[in-house]
Amino acid sequence: MNTLDLKNLKLELAINAKSGIDFIISAAIVWSAIAFIWTLPKEPYSKSILTFYVGVTMLPLALLFSKILKTKWTTKTNPLQPLGMWLNLAQLFYFPFLFFILRDNPTYFVMTYVIITGAHFFPYAWFYDEIGYAIFAGIISIGAFVVAINVNTDEMHLVALYMVACLLLLTVWLILSNKRKKKHLLHKF
Repeated sequence: MNTLDLKNLKLELAINAKSGIDFIISAAIVWSAIAFIWTLPKEPYSKSILTFYVGVTMLPLALLFSKILKTKWTTKTNPLQPLGMWLNLAQLFYFPFLFFILRDNPTYFVMTYVIITGAHFFPYAWFYDEIGYAIFAGIISIGAFVVAINVNTDEMHLVALYMVACLLLLTVWLILSNKRKKKHLLHKF
């Protein structure tokens, strides 16, 4: 396979899946709910457990937005397609660290979860040939840390709100980028 073939395969995935925008929009909704949870008058451990429960809604929401936005999760003829799921599952290997934080310092659970989620975007920069994912992986991960160390521990909802803002900006980025990719594809033929 030559470089041009690889680039075309990634372009096909990006256009069919709209660079994963259905997941990004769903994540913004889920993180909005998480931000709300972290405003509740409960101890951080309970908020962390509720955060996990809310996180379960991510996949059904993404499926709903996939129908609304007419994105394709699978492109059977594209040999790169299974890699997308593997890249998503890779974040699960960071969860032992998340559980350690849950046990020993649940106040910083939401920050840790944001960092893990943000960092897992990085390989999608290659997968969709979309530099926005690499940029936002850094902005989210470093920014969550900066926000967390600069707010009071009872204001950790601001870390989740920071994540929402980043996801909304990434959504706009992907919309514009997907338009450019489609236009490029149309001019190609």
